[in-house]
Amino acid sequence: MTFSICVRESYVDADGDDQHRFGVAVTTRLPGVGALCPFASEHGAVATQALTNVELGEKGLDYLEDGLAVDDALRALLNADDGRAERQLHGVGSEGTFAFTGDDCLGWAGHREGDDYTVAGNLLTGAEVVEAAADAYERDVDGGEPLAKRLIDALGAGHAAGGDKRDDLDIQSAAVVVTSTEDREMDPYYNDLRVDATETPLRDLRETFSMARAGYEAALEKYAEE
Repeated sequence: MTFSICVRESYVDADGDDQHRFGVAVTTRLPGVGALCPFASEHGAVATQALTNVELGEKGLDYLEDGLAVDDALRALLNADDGRAERQLHGVGSEGTFAFTGDDCLGWAGHREGDDYTVAGNLLTGAEVVEAAADAYERDVDGGEPLAKRLIDALGAGHAAGGDKRDDLDIQSAAVVVTSTEDREMDPYYNDLRVDATETPLRDLRETFSMARAGYEAALEKYAEE
């Protein structure tokens, strides 16, 4: 898999209560990345890539739900994984971050950790991809747009900086997942989106987000009137 970003944000809901939201977004030059890489719950967000092991994402969320810190949870999973040298695993929990790039990951491979986010990629044109995605997220963190859109924009910045170096693979994919500790009657439709097979994954994901956002706002208006 290619490059992804995991984030944690604090906010105050309409009732004045403190909440957290978690998000993860990913894109790659292969189909169906949304089924393999991004994992998120009200306890955190995890991305598993390179030689992908889906179990690392699934069990990672289980461990976070059990109350483990994200670094303890993901490190424990890697320690039990014989293929860890070929894995890339990163994520955020309620209080911390974790990022790991195995020594046998292919191409340019690496990661960056911020206070409340992680970005990681492999088979990239260079470190500038990860740096551009992280910088774009940091610039827009207080921009007022939904987190899903800001995560897609961060991937777009990474792609513009070079992205995945396998330009001979045309069929690509992208996905974004956002969750929250807030108990809402109706979650925004745009918080769980995938484009599974296309030659323009980020453009298509942006368009899907825009349509899902419009549909969500229309639904809110309709049911408010009723």
